[in-house]
Amino acid sequence: MSEPTTVSGAPGELDIHLIHEGRHEELWKVLGAQVVEAGVDFRVWAPNALEVRVAGEWAGWDGARHPMSRVGDSGVWSAHVPGIGIGAQYKFRIRGAGGARVDHADPMARYAEKPPRSASIVWDSGYEWGDDAWLAARAEKVAVDSPMSIYEMHPASWRKHYSADAEGSDLYDWHQIADALVPYLADPGFTHVELMPVMQHPFGGSWGYHVTSYFAPDARFGDPDGLKVLIDRLHRAGIGVILDWVPGHFATDEWALANFDGTPLYEDPNPQRGWHKEWGSHIFNFGRHEVRNFLYANALYWLEEFHADGLRVDGVASMLYLDYAREPGEWSPNKFGGRENLEAVQFLQEMNATVYKRVPGVVTIAEESTSWPAVTGPTSDDGLGFGFKWNMGWMHDSLGYVEKDPLWRNHHHGQMTFSLVYAFTENYVLPISHDEVVHGKGSMLRKMPGDRWQQLANLRAYLAFMWAHPGKQLLFMGCEFGRGVGMGGVPRAGLVAARAPRARRRARDGARHECVLHGVRSALGPRQLPRGLPVARCQRRPPQCLLVRAPLPRRAGCRVPGQLRRGAPRGLPAPPPGRRELVGDPEHRRCGVHRIGRRQPRADRGGVRRHRRHHGPTGLRRHRGSTPRDGVVPSRGVSTPRSVQGSGQVDHPEHPHERVLHAAHVGVGEEAHDHVLPGRQVVVGRQRATGAEGARVHARLRGTAAGPPGSGRTPSPGRSWCPRRPAGGPRSAGSSCPRS
Repeated sequence: MSEPTTVSGAPGELDIHLIHEGRHEELWKVLGAQVVEAGVDFRVWAPNALEVRVAGEWAGWDGARHPMSRVGDSGVWSAHVPGIGIGAQYKFRIRGAGGARVDHADPMARYAEKPPRSASIVWDSGYEWGDDAWLAARAEKVAVDSPMSIYEMHPASWRKHYSADAEGSDLYDWHQIADALVPYLADPGFTHVELMPVMQHPFGGSWGYHVTSYFAPDARFGDPDGLKVLIDRLHRAGIGVILDWVPGHFATDEWALANFDGTPLYEDPNPQRGWHKEWGSHIFNFGRHEVRNFLYANALYWLEEFHADGLRVDGVASMLYLDYAREPGEWSPNKFGGRENLEAVQFLQEMNATVYKRVPGVVTIAEESTSWPAVTGPTSDDGLGFGFKWNMGWMHDSLGYVEKDPLWRNHHHGQMTFSLVYAFTENYVLPISHDEVVHGKGSMLRKMPGDRWQQLANLRAYLAFMWAHPGKQLLFMGCEFGRGVGMGGVPRAGLVAARAPRARRRARDGARHECVLHGVRSALGPRQLPRGLPVARCQRRPPQCLLVRAPLPRRAGCRVPGQLRRGAPRGLPAPPPGRRELVGDPEHRRCGVHRIGRRQPRADRGGVRRHRRHHGPTGLRRHRGSTPRDGVVPSRGVSTPRSVQGSGQVDHPEHPHERVLHAAHVGVGEEAHDHVLPGRQVVVGRQRATGAEGARVHARLRGTAAGPPGSGRTPSPGRSWCPRRPAGGPRSAGSSCPRS
């Protein structure tokens, strides 16, 4: 039981002056619940309130015992409550301008109850950091000139406790996330991790983008010091931490910021500016300096108190334009008659200037999807002052290219090259983010055309292209191992389960080499690839192929694969002695897509006879236990040669006229597909090959396929005609054709 409220606990005159002017950069040290030696000082900004009380669990939520007093004309109310300390739960009971009393959570609370409860909790951290070496090195580093490979993750979906007996699953706490996440990120070489919003939010399905307590970490994962443990351990492992930050809009819960003192205090009172109809949330009043002070002080809080290395600012485009997601007549122009939100521009410039002045070495990243100029330009030149900007144009164009069937890509190569026109106008981050796998968009793997082999090959080539492109890279969780479902199908054990199938572990190995490639490229010089990426259409290469060569120390590049055909050249030209292919090398055990089972010899130059001896006349490997049973060919019992992989159809080893499709190709449900090993082949049905098709199938199986019309050439058994070799001519010593 605490004693009645005393009148002490008011902030000092300088603090009141800075709050009134909207320039208090350490607002969290003045407002909210401040633990002192004799109890707790409570302070809240509510200028239009008629009466404010502190209602706490220690007093049975009776607010009459602890009334607060107004401090001058600053709009701040204060009270001192003796006899309580850390862990006490409280709310502010505010009688607004209309006379109604509403209990509100503290806007400056540093800890809150776990949802669906909504009380604030008195907190004072005593954590001792151990990342001094990281902070010192960060202050000397220039982020735009340093490697940055970002792993974006949602802590609540990344990994969970799972029990087959339980209906639900429990979240990892901050300490358990640290135990699992630090080695997981250090192994493939990611330099940063971006945590989707960790601020307190009531609805988990919002992924944290509807915030109610901006200064409190999400209580679902433990107390605030647990988040500090996670960040500290990541720093000690050499991994930076970027936090998603949402200053553009906030949740509508009546116990939070909405109508805080009985009037629109934090939100804009003009409904044409204060309501976001697309997201169903309130928009901050950027024209009020106290609200701007609240927001950029919040940015400093996460950077200084939690040692975050950067903030990814969400929804910048919605802040910059008054007509964003609004029809004509639903918005009003600014004082110059334009559609730009001048107050929001001023806030973003103030926030960036303050952050870079106070916290050296950090970065701010704008999620801005329009052509607004100078997003990463300095504020002295009327720029917004961000360190980086998401390159949404690159993401949209490149995904549009790889989603197309290879047959049509020849007409859309510009979608892969147009980004180089503007690649150096801003400091860009290339984002493959959560936005690309939600709302039914499916996973990155499912965006790729073809069967599973082709999908994984396209995904590897796309990641190689992404890491070779100018800019920094951001990859959403699950893309590093070729997750087959989007966020709509997250299993109860989490998206990244503790025991991943072998194919996913091998795909992670592929992501590791992508990051290594990026580190090599970024070490070349302060500016990234100043001349851009040469893009070539190689002579005698299939028209569906796009070859990109990057000026790396040992000439590297990537090829976005097209449709594989018998006799068509594949991959880059054979590397000179001492050089090897880093990404997509079929001889390296990576990504689990070339084969599942024993290793298969390459069908290199002159290796057809060796290939035939190993695989037999059908071109399919025969192993012990490969006899089909119940229409299923075990994944370890059969694999396809490179000459026919990627076609989506192979011949059944025992019944040549049956077609075999990969499980991913035959309508297996998302949930069931998780229990099917990648590459397992299922007999769909007997489709007798008749007529000309049957003749071609039998000719191919017998090795008697004829050459081109007029050549008069019939290949010997075990060989097939190669279009790159002259009819009857000798084999070229330098030929890279795998069938010659």
